[in-house]
Amino acid sequence: MDFTETDLTRKLNRRRFLAALGAGAVIAQGMIGVGTVHAQQMRPRRFVLREDRFGRLFPRLPPFAQASEQLTAALMEIGKPRGIMDPRDDLGDAQPPDANPDNPTHTAGTTFMGQFFDHDLTFDLTSRLAVPTEPTRSPNLRSPAFDLDSVYGGGPREDPELYEPRVGPGRRRGREPGIKLRIESGGLFEDLPRAADGVAIISDPRNDENVIVAGIHAAAILFHNHAVDVVAAANRRDSPEEVFRKAQRLTQWHYQWLVLHEFLPLFIGQAAVDEILDRRRRFFTPRAGFIPVEFQAAAYRFGHSMVRSAYPPNLATGFLPIFDRTQDDSADPDDLRGGVRAPRRFIDWQTFFDFGPDASGANRIRRNKQIDTQLSTPLFDLPLFTFGGVGPTSLAQRNLLRHVTWGVPSGQRIAEAMRMPVLSAADLSELKPLGLNLDTSTPLFYYLLKEAQVVAKGLTLGPVGGRIVGEVFIGLLQLDRDSFLSVNPRWRPTLPDRFGRLPRDFRMVDFLTFAGVAPAQRGQ
Repeated sequence: MDFTETDLTRKLNRRRFLAALGAGAVIAQGMIGVGTVHAQQMRPRRFVLREDRFGRLFPRLPPFAQASEQLTAALMEIGKPRGIMDPRDDLGDAQPPDANPDNPTHTAGTTFMGQFFDHDLTFDLTSRLAVPTEPTRSPNLRSPAFDLDSVYGGGPREDPELYEPRVGPGRRRGREPGIKLRIESGGLFEDLPRAADGVAIISDPRNDENVIVAGIHAAAILFHNHAVDVVAAANRRDSPEEVFRKAQRLTQWHYQWLVLHEFLPLFIGQAAVDEILDRRRRFFTPRAGFIPVEFQAAAYRFGHSMVRSAYPPNLATGFLPIFDRTQDDSADPDDLRGGVRAPRRFIDWQTFFDFGPDASGANRIRRNKQIDTQLSTPLFDLPLFTFGGVGPTSLAQRNLLRHVTWGVPSGQRIAEAMRMPVLSAADLSELKPLGLNLDTSTPLFYYLLKEAQVVAKGLTLGPVGGRIVGEVFIGLLQLDRDSFLSVNPRWRPTLPDRFGRLPRDFRMVDFLTFAGVAPAQRGQ
């Protein structure tokens, strides 16, 4: 999702702005999330080239349309509440129905892992909706790498507030950071560390936007802390700093394995992953990693289409909406926003990832929504605090206006440049009445959702969207000099799976088990 800079925030420097977010919230650029948030200063790694800027995959292609009041009005019409992208979900039921059927290949947690990945790669605080902007002048406040800098920040020395104080002979508690990340348990399960006013003390504010992504962040903290124990036990002569570096790499590489071998195939299909790995990248071929606007503004926003209107966070709590504007002033909101600690506002994972049947023989897993041109109804009326209160409240409208900001080419022109099949005007006939030739020169975000719907039956992205997401994901892993795919492409996971075996594979359920938050570890 996106954030539009307000007049107030433009006057603030980065540290003051991020601190000010403690009183508000932001929306992620790729996947859905809401809630009250807080952040420390973000410190990207030092790069040889300008990896801290956005760029383009297709710099020679023109924008899909010229900026104008008429264009803005047409995009607002496409993405308006109760318009063609709104399925008009019935939000009054205990289990709100979605317009689309289940995706049998995705569990509900896939959406929120996608959001977590987005927060690890990209954070834009300077561009403005529908104001044409040159991407290379816009800073990306995250490192363009799957390195978990959204969790680690700048490390114990640069961001000590994220780490447990080191204790020992001759040390004064609180004076020197340790090598384990801070974690708390103020409710039924673990929670992010929080200040007295409830705001999370984490490196990226967006990871406290909803309780699901906050739970993933907490699991990543616990994974690292357990990795510290494993590394320290096997390397008793290592300094604390050496233990931290090894535990961090162990955590990062297992996380990168999930990105490449579990979730990217769910997003684009295993055949597409294999083709990119076997035949190399054709379109994302920089010498150093960066985030292209075709990915940031369009292709990776496909996750918005997968968001359900409501989820059950745990077995004791019924379905709660992803957010509900009537809950804005509640101390314990009856939705899934983050920023609040309460005993019921924690995730048990059996409804989000498939751990198999529980002790009673029941499988509690919930499925993702299919990918198509409709977003769940709550996304058409975002609470004002989720985006700074500037611009439309519809997420669909905000996504479409972002194409004007970056001057993104049309889906048709990009498909032609890729030598991929091009959707026909008949496939996009619902856009023809709007004029401006939007059925033949379509905003990339809408085009790729329709491509997934028409070509891939909503199960994955289609050939153009899949190629953009796949090449950027794999390219960032290959261009990161510290990733396993760069350092040792033949590496295999070294930690046990959820059954205690060493299968040389690793899945999200194994990640959660090593973190100590699997349902069976909680007596469920």
